[in-house]
Amino acid sequence: MDKITPRIMPGFMELLPPDQILFNKIYDTIRGVYESFGFLPLDTPVLELSEILLAKAGGETEKQIYRFNKGDNDISMRFDLTVPLARYVAQHSGELTFPFKRYQMSKVYRGERPQKGRYREFYQCDIDIIGNGELPLIHDAEIPAVIFNIFKKLELGKFTIRLNNRKILNGFFGSLGLSENVTDILRIIDKIDKAGVEKVMAELSELGIDSQKAEKIIGFITAEGDTDEKIEYLRSLGIENETFAAGVDELAKVVEFMRMFGIDDDCFTVDLTIARGLDYYTGTVYETVLDEHRSLGSVCSGGRYDDLTGYYTKQKMPGIGISIGLTRLFSQLRAAEIIKPASNSVVDVLIAPMGVGLEYPLSIASHLRENCGLNTEVYYPEKAFKHKMKYADKMGIPYVVIIGEDELKNNSVTVKNMKTGEQKTVAASELTATDKLFSD
Repeated sequence: MDKITPRIMPGFMELLPPDQILFNKIYDTIRGVYESFGFLPLDTPVLELSEILLAKAGGETEKQIYRFNKGDNDISMRFDLTVPLARYVAQHSGELTFPFKRYQMSKVYRGERPQKGRYREFYQCDIDIIGNGELPLIHDAEIPAVIFNIFKKLELGKFTIRLNNRKILNGFFGSLGLSENVTDILRIIDKIDKAGVEKVMAELSELGIDSQKAEKIIGFITAEGDTDEKIEYLRSLGIENETFAAGVDELAKVVEFMRMFGIDDDCFTVDLTIARGLDYYTGTVYETVLDEHRSLGSVCSGGRYDDLTGYYTKQKMPGIGISIGLTRLFSQLRAAEIIKPASNSVVDVLIAPMGVGLEYPLSIASHLRENCGLNTEVYYPEKAFKHKMKYADKMGIPYVVIIGEDELKNNSVTVKNMKTGEQKTVAASELTATDKLFSD
């Protein structure tokens, strides 16, 4: 019988233990920050009824959805976490307390062509704050406070939260009589860093925009200065457009709140080129970049939207949220060697019985787990001492508790620090949570 070659499909990520440990550490850091700001956990089904999941989908998104029939049910796999959230909030609105703050860190599925940094199955780490009828502007500053704390804890180097307000963009282009061209204009000006001003001016001209308006657009998106100077610049333009004025006021207030949250000024900036989801976001928008690794693109993005649940209920439910594409981010960070695994194991202590029964070693293991909070593994195979030390070293386990006949007789243990090679024999009763033998 021919053997089947073990393999996975393209576009799916499967990690070896050292990388999975590292992935989990990042995952747990993000989750910890989310919960520290009061976000509640949510886990929606991977499979949804297609009429629910596809209510808002269209174009390329609908082409990428995994969809199938089972019995009488037309079923689709979730392609993001926002649509399931909308369904969940609409379905349970009478049972939820608003503002409803939720996080979800789950896999989503998209049947697109796999390529570097793009997957068919990947983790998204989302938070959203949903209001019932209204949502105070201070939440627009709470979101970047969460971003700030996450990337400080991840220690990936300096980062910048770039923020803008869609009302500013809509009002600005509206004042120039270009509301119908916003999508094309933003697509063109997005190239300015790579293509340069002359190329952008030429493309704007091809779009039918006269040179005077094109120069105003270039001046607008290339405005320099710190955060306060850019806000002052926006006010100085004298644009008489209610949407524009509301956007500038909101942006200024969000910056004021962000400072109250303790976000360092050098970790955020106003960037008038940030647009995000033209048909979705309606107010504050964010993109976050790692300053020393800008080639990675945005590592965390999102913004405010007016109506989350419009396809499912008449209730007005505005919200604001962000998403971190963890699978993509992790793969990019590893490929660039910005992060590296530190250990092959999650174990703090390996217990190595030497020629004794298992009753005493297992009791010590239970003590270390239950009373000292240490991840403890017992090495069961009857191998030589050298073999057991080699195993601990290869797995990156920092401490080995050696139990031989003398230790059994004296109700003691010998503790070996695998980094320094130092050994010390202590009474079993001395193994406490504060024992310095188990601290670096």
